[in-house]
Amino acid sequence: MPISELLLPEFDQEMVSTRTVLERCPEDKFGWKPHEKSFNMGALATHVATMVAWLADTINNDAYDIAPPGAEPYKEVPAKTTKELLERFDAAVASSRKAMQGASDEHWMKPWSLLSGGQTLFSAPRYTAIRSFVLNHCIHHRAQLGVYLRLNDVPVPATYGPSADEQG
Repeated sequence: MPISELLLPEFDQEMVSTRTVLERCPEDKFGWKPHEKSFNMGALATHVATMVAWLADTINNDAYDIAPPGAEPYKEVPAKTTKELLERFDAAVASSRKAMQGASDEHWMKPWSLLSGGQTLFSAPRYTAIRSFVLNHCIHHRAQLGVYLRLNDVPVPATYGPSADEQG
C-alpha cells in the first residue's frame, strides 16, 4: 500500500481531534497562559492551527529556512478569533491533505531539510520529517492545549478514548 494511503486515515483522524480542541479555545482566554514562560492560549492555538500547513510545505519544497539570510524570520501572527483560528486550520488541512494525496512513495523518501540562517538544523526523508516535525509536533501542542482547557474549566474533548468530560 502506498505511503499516502497509509497516512491519510491517521491524518484525517488527528485533524478531527485537533479541530475539536481548537473549537473549544475560548476567545476571552486567548491571552491566558499558565506560566510566564508559556505560550498564551491564542498563540498556542494559532501554532497548532498553522503548523498543519507545514505538511504541505514539506511535501512541496526540499527545505525550509526559519530565518533566511536577508529576510524576515518565520513568525506566526496569533489569530484574534476562534473563527479566524478555524479558518486557518481548515485551509491548512485542505492543502496538506491534497499534497499528501499527490505524493508518490519515491517523493516521500526524498530528503527534506530544516534550516536557520542558511545552516542545516536537520535533514531527513520527507516521511520522517512529516511524522516527527509536523504530525507528532502538532499532537504534542494539541495536548498542551488540552491542559490549558482543563485549567480554564473548559470541557476537554475525547481524543484517543474518553476524557473526564466526555465518556462516550
